[in-house]
Amino acid sequence: MWGFEEEVSSTRYRTAPKQGVPEKYFYLDGRYEVMCTGSLLGVNGYKTKEESKEEEEASIPVGFEDIVSMHPMDFEEWLWANGMKDIHLEYLQKCLNSEIPIEEALHDRFRELLHQYVVVGGMPEVVTTFIETKQIGKVLAVQRRIVDEYKSDMVKYAMPADKSRIRECFESIPAQLTRKYKKFSYSVVRPGGRGRNYAGSLQWIEDASIIHRCYNTDMTELPLDGNRIQSEFKVYMSDIGLLVLMLEEGSQSSILQGNLYSYKGAIAENLVADIFSKMGRKLYYFHKDGGVELDFLIRYKGLCTPVECKATTGNAKSMRTVLGHPDKYHITNAIKLGDYNIGRNAQLLTIPLYMAFLLKEV
Repeated sequence: MWGFEEEVSSTRYRTAPKQGVPEKYFYLDGRYEVMCTGSLLGVNGYKTKEESKEEEEASIPVGFEDIVSMHPMDFEEWLWANGMKDIHLEYLQKCLNSEIPIEEALHDRFRELLHQYVVVGGMPEVVTTFIETKQIGKVLAVQRRIVDEYKSDMVKYAMPADKSRIRECFESIPAQLTRKYKKFSYSVVRPGGRGRNYAGSLQWIEDASIIHRCYNTDMTELPLDGNRIQSEFKVYMSDIGLLVLMLEEGSQSSILQGNLYSYKGAIAENLVADIFSKMGRKLYYFHKDGGVELDFLIRYKGLCTPVECKATTGNAKSMRTVLGHPDKYHITNAIKLGDYNIGRNAQLLTIPLYMAFLLKEV
């Protein structure tokens, strides 16, 4: 399996052979633990006849299986891989808690590492290639192979009628994210496309952990999941490096020079979605036809908190509107992420994009 999320079953049992007579469980033996991995274990309904038959014949004792979902490396792990120590991360946390600026030299180093992470992403083989060679060309070659293998697995595992639709949904993601309003539209997948034709194909890609959905909410209040609008969502790539690969050739050079705000903010937004989802946060946003749009909503310190991704000169008009009408939106504090240091203006806390992974408190 290349690149997809793996579900790893750490078990102490062994199922019976086809005769149906159980062998002695490894659990009862006590000497062994068994770990099983495989491709697309999270995808249901896409099995060959032989695989389906084997699944029916196999018996998994309840309570004897732990399923662990494996994801690409997150930004904090990326920092560790590039030599940042706990003392550096503790310093960042202290600055966030005290709302004081990061020391300039360290601020510049974290910015550099963030820009590199956007290009490289968190796929283990891609990260290893970058750490060992520092050559972006070799990084891109590995990423291209991973994307090609994504497409190969779509053909290999999906039902014949769905293969082309799954690929169309996957290949439409950059175009979806570079629109002004990034709500996923089936008509972008194919002119005249409808949910009834493509919803299952998009679900397949999500089950394979290639993407994450970010749901619109009908109000800016907790609980976010209870207020989500099931039919309105954005789609972000699970790995930011692979999204950048799928954009226009040469995007990597621009990003490494510090430009994260091209493509109508798609790169910065997908970066934050990458960081939040790998932290275990579900993704939500807020959009109303009147023009108010907030990039993300999170539960932070017990409150519904908007998070906006803006360039240095971004004015966060929607954020000001929401904060200026607490009786309507029930928002008292907000966070703006961008290419600047820590600061506060009344109810709005601004922090560098590289500190998004520190927004852990719920």
